[in-house]
Amino acid sequence: MSENKLVLRKKEECKWDLVSLGEVMLRLDPGDVRVATARQFTAWEGGGEYNVARGLRRCFGMKTAIVTALADNPVGRLLEDLMLQGGVDLSHLMWTKYDGVGRTVRNGLNFTERGFGVRAALGCSDRGHTAVSQLKPGQIDWDEIFGKEGSRWLHTGGIFCALSESTPEVAKEAMVAARKHGVIISYDLNYRDSLWKAIGGKARATEVNRELAKYVDVMIGNEEDFTAALGFEIEGVGDDLGELDSANFRKMIEKAVATYPNFKAVATTLRHAKTASVNDWGAVCYYEGKFHEARPMPNLEIFDRVGGGDSFASGLIYGFLNDKGADWAVNCGCAHGALAMTTPGDTTMATFDEVQRIMKGGGARVQR
Repeated sequence: MSENKLVLRKKEECKWDLVSLGEVMLRLDPGDVRVATARQFTAWEGGGEYNVARGLRRCFGMKTAIVTALADNPVGRLLEDLMLQGGVDLSHLMWTKYDGVGRTVRNGLNFTERGFGVRAALGCSDRGHTAVSQLKPGQIDWDEIFGKEGSRWLHTGGIFCALSESTPEVAKEAMVAARKHGVIISYDLNYRDSLWKAIGGKARATEVNRELAKYVDVMIGNEEDFTAALGFEIEGVGDDLGELDSANFRKMIEKAVATYPNFKAVATTLRHAKTASVNDWGAVCYYEGKFHEARPMPNLEIFDRVGGGDSFASGLIYGFLNDKGADWAVNCGCAHGALAMTTPGDTTMATFDEVQRIMKGGGARVQR
């Protein structure tokens, strides 16, 4: 297996610690009821790639930016306002002229109910013809972002690349530019059946992700992602993704690293959903020829599971950006992901002090 090491650009040479490329949608949350019976919704911003940048900014104090596009209408301006509250830099947000009704361009909506007990969480996306899905190669000056401004890390993923025929090309363009400027590239596979089923399903997802994987330094995913998006079968895991044995994931990661020697690190979250409200939660990371497993969190109580994997990614990346070592990084990601699932919305509300307390095995005794 490859034992190559992550080599980061110097912090003082870069404007950004991390730049994310991806989608930002308006999440409409019905709270304790169901989408189909709701009479009111709480609005949050969210998106797989954006959530990582926001988590790094709000929880860990890193300088982050998002490269995305929105339709210029009141919904887009609401998303802008929500993102401004999140502290992620928007200087590379592209505004697209709105046609009045959304025939040609619009902003994505994501209706998501949390689930409870035996009732699983449920998402219903309304995101066709979005501004970000219409991005094409040549529209973004990556040499400006990675060269003149400077970034230590690029993060993107499978959600962005499932939006259209052109978005994987944009991701590849960004990755090639990032490599030229010595920027570390992470990619979260984030397989979503709803995004791929009308454009070729798992076969197309595997084709797209296998091509982009050639440019990735840090590959991130969960049990379903590596199977559906990269085609690596995990022994002992059935279709229901039940009992998760970290030893089987280690075998899968070994295969992935052998296939893609450019992978410097591979990280996967481990989740067994006993109910929507109680999950076994953990994570494994491969780095420099060694495996590091986070302290397992059995019977973790879940308030809102959406965004747990993204918060894991931001904690993991923070650890690598700050030379904390792979063991510290995977435990940081695991703790941050666990905390993110105790609050509503896609994005983290955790503090760094809380993350460190969970990493040390701290309990839920009142803090005052």
